[in-house]
Amino acid sequence: MEETLYYGRIDYFVVKYLETGVEVKKVDSQGRLILPADWREAEIGESRELYIIKRKGYLKIVPKRRVDLTENFDKVDLGVEAIGSWKQFEKKFYEAGT
Repeated sequence: MEETLYYGRIDYFVVKYLETGVEVKKVDSQGRLILPADWREAEIGESRELYIIKRKGYLKIVPKRRVDLTENFDKVDLGVEAIGSWKQFEKKFYEAGT
């Protein structure tokens, strides 16, 4: 969907609705709080581990997830069929990085 104006253009983008919410929680005398059950089930799963990032004035809680390091192994193409010449490989490698 696009709308043209006299001095410019406005583009409309469809954004997936993100469910967000604000809940007031009490912290007990030992500094513990209870995370919402629906968020725990959806985001944490079985690992039950979180990253707690301390910032000035707030905490950021991010679920710890297992990362698949092999996901991107075959996505880099340096234009070298086989590494027959290491110098050629290094040249292509450093050219691709710039």
